[in-house]
Amino acid sequence: QVQLVESGGGLVQAGGSLRLSCAASGSIFSINVMRWYRQAPGKQRELVAGVASDGSTIYADSVRGRFTISRDNAKNTVYLQMNRLEPEDTAVYYCNVQEILGAFIYDYWGQGTQVTVSS
Repeated sequence: QVQLVESGGGLVQAGGSLRLSCAASGSIFSINVMRWYRQAPGKQRELVAGVASDGSTIYADSVRGRFTISRDNAKNTVYLQMNRLEPEDTAVYYCNVQEILGAFIYDYWGQGTQVTVSS
């Protein structure tokens, strides 16, 4: 079992920056992809960014160029640096970690951290 603990959310003015962290602990064998999702009130959860074990990354169009995802494999931690924040970025941000064990894929979720961007 893998536990995820997120931190770094908060209230920031438009144009500001925040850095989210998500640390994985527990029975970790082989983490594959690490992702950040977000869910705004009344909207579906959406993928924000992801980073694979080889370091390759993907971003939602709405955040590309403003957000940067990175990971520290030694610490089993994924980060999301968010710059030039906009009120539309307001949401609960969730960390997601995928682990592959043989033929089985396991997905783990953090508890979520609130990001609020004021105009």
